[in-house]
Amino acid sequence: MAAAQWSPGAPHSPCRRPEPLYVKYGGNKTEMRISVILAHPDKGSFNHAIAAAAINTLQQNGYGVDFHDLYAEKFDPILVAAEIPKDAPLPPAIEKYCAEIAEAGGIIVIHPNWWGQPPAILKGWVDRVIRPGVAYEFLAGDAGEGVPHGLLKARSALVFNTSNTGSEREKNIFGDPLETIWKNCIFALCGIHDFYRKMFSIMVMSSAAQRKTWLQEVSQTVNAYFPPGQIR
Repeated sequence: MAAAQWSPGAPHSPCRRPEPLYVKYGGNKTEMRISVILAHPDKGSFNHAIAAAAINTLQQNGYGVDFHDLYAEKFDPILVAAEIPKDAPLPPAIEKYCAEIAEAGGIIVIHPNWWGQPPAILKGWVDRVIRPGVAYEFLAGDAGEGVPHGLLKARSALVFNTSNTGSEREKNIFGDPLETIWKNCIFALCGIHDFYRKMFSIMVMSSAAQRKTWLQEVSQTVNAYFPPGQIR
């Protein structure tokens, strides 16, 4: 993954490099680094605006940021059999993702709600990066039947979603599957219990003023969980 310098506040800037889009902000060794993972194919999407708001707030608060736009990077979501074992040799790109997420002081994930699930590219990122030996491990004597021990160092994890389903219908009819996936099945299992998720809906009916308010909420949330002054 080649590094590219991009200003997240200018999504339509002619200087923007569309791919690959891995951006590393900050270089102070004492700063806490936050991993920001974005999964939406449309560069003009509200998801991209959420990512920009989150990154801007993190930078203002003095954090280093490792930002990955999975679609722009053309992340390969296919987990092959050879990668499944804990001690399997990994492609260099996957090793880099794993090293970053293992050392991250915080994690922010941004994606749309598609059929009650993350986009397939993000599910593949979870399959290949949130792996044994990196994000969790089974303790001695446990052959895999028990509850894993979480390994991630991140203090907090935030997930921002967009949807065209109202919140009450999402909870009452569908059981809010994204809350279960991210809070219980992924982050709690990997040792992160300070978790917050926000779904912005209904996108197709939202006004420019509403979206502006939502972006302010994103900034406020990120500021609350990652305030200025925290270091490793």
